[in-house]
Amino acid sequence: MSGAPTTWIALLRGVNLGPSRRLLMTDLTAVFTALGFAGAKTLLQSGNVVFRAAEKSAAKLEKLLAIETEKRLGLKTTYLLRSAAEWTAIVAANPFPKEAATDPGRTVLVALQAAPTTAQVAALAKANPGREKMKAIGRELYTYYPDGQGQSKLTSPLIDRHLGGVSTARNWNTVLKLARLAGE
Repeated sequence: MSGAPTTWIALLRGVNLGPSRRLLMTDLTAVFTALGFAGAKTLLQSGNVVFRAAEKSAAKLEKLLAIETEKRLGLKTTYLLRSAAEWTAIVAANPFPKEAATDPGRTVLVALQAAPTTAQVAALAKANPGREKMKAIGRELYTYYPDGQGQSKLTSPLIDRHLGGVSTARNWNTVLKLARLAGE
């Protein structure tokens, strides 16, 4: 754990989506500060935090943050972390650049715990009856919802069931805002 601190982007799954999952971003920031992480800043109310830490292992940080969030705030949630360098690569790798430019609210990045297999992605595509486009690259599933997410059958439970893990989604506007925040 030597060297310059790493800038991390933490994505929380499922916060502020219902009355039992409420979390104030000031409380969330306080957890990061209490743990000694530098520069913790939240974005929006959906559980996005950019921070710096000497720890280089995303898995260790994810576990620590989940434990501490439950202990300090009484909220059980999953964290998915990406370094700022990974985030830059994620933005650059978007296979739907035209859609991201013209319809960023319907272009969605789904962060996954682990990279899915080709067979898992094929099973997800087969199970999806809609017009959505999707492409998995590493631990990310890039999606485009031409009709919006509201009525889509390509939901988080369907994605998690077929790709074998936990995921959390952010629209392209949020992805780009997080990239800017991580670059500050």
